[in-house]
Amino acid sequence: MGFFRGQLANVVEWDEFREDMIFWKWQNNEIKKGSKLIIRPGQDAIFFHQGKIEGVFEEEGDYNIDSDIIPFLSTLKGFKFGFNSGMRVEVLFVNTKEFTVKWGTKSPIMIPAEGLPGGLPIRANGTFHFKVNDYVALIDKIAGVRSNYVVEDVRLRINSALSPLLMKWISREGKDMFNLQVNAEEIGRGIQQDLDMQLMEDGLTVTRFHIMDFNYPKEIADKIKKSASHSMVGDVGKYQQIEMVDGMTSGNMQGGGTASDMASMMMGMNIAKDMIDHTNAGSSKGESEQQQAGSGQQQGQSSGDSAAPNFCPNCGTKTGGANFCGNCGQKLV
Repeated sequence: MGFFRGQLANVVEWDEFREDMIFWKWQNNEIKKGSKLIIRPGQDAIFFHQGKIEGVFEEEGDYNIDSDIIPFLSTLKGFKFGFNSGMRVEVLFVNTKEFTVKWGTKSPIMIPAEGLPGGLPIRANGTFHFKVNDYVALIDKIAGVRSNYVVEDVRLRINSALSPLLMKWISREGKDMFNLQVNAEEIGRGIQQDLDMQLMEDGLTVTRFHIMDFNYPKEIADKIKKSASHSMVGDVGKYQQIEMVDGMTSGNMQGGGTASDMASMMMGMNIAKDMIDHTNAGSSKGESEQQQAGSGQQQGQSSGDSAAPNFCPNCGTKTGGANFCGNCGQKLV
């Protein structure tokens, strides 16, 4: 750049604005006399010199740097432009909006679970939101050595920290390892707090952290769905019977040939035996009730001919002192 060209006034603005860019540093060598500052909506302009913030300008608009900006700079407010002198100062433009980012675990997280020595492999995905909230920390940790910073940089950093945090908060807040979605809000709130502490040193804050879904391995997910579909059964023996009947009627029984036929036959016999036992139990109960009815009848007869029996001698129904049986119509007195 030639000498005379270097003396020309310049425009200090974010002319490479991108929605996914968190900040961008104006990188000209010097600000010349008569230069202008342009701040667009959603931007803050930070003047800093040797790592120290000189001034922060938040209102959008066009400004004359020598008359509108320099008088408000902390240590450079007495700067005087000369023919050969320009103001050496860096200008950082910050995107003030809240950023929304999708996240997801690249590999399964092995969560300790009873009955699974290697742990329960779980994947998760969702979104998080963040914004810049501390310009001093931002310049000290990042902007001092980088010309720009984008959302992808933050996403990669957060993803690298997610696995241990998910394991920590799932173990702490997950009441049911096979239905973690019930406690997704509590788990997400804990992760947000920890991530916010990590990003705070960079001048960023995590405003929200949302877990959209927990993903189980297919074989475990299938069992969870099947268990839910049969949750109304409640009895393990009946559940096994339903499983066997489903397999026989659908033709999806594993195996083949004589061994498979024998297995099916044995299952059928076991089911039939259970049904017979259930029926016999019901019959025994009925006989017991009839015996009680007969005993009641005898007691009623012994107390006098005019007293109605407690149970109908014909069908065994409790009479309640009536003259006729309410079930079969038998005359009782």
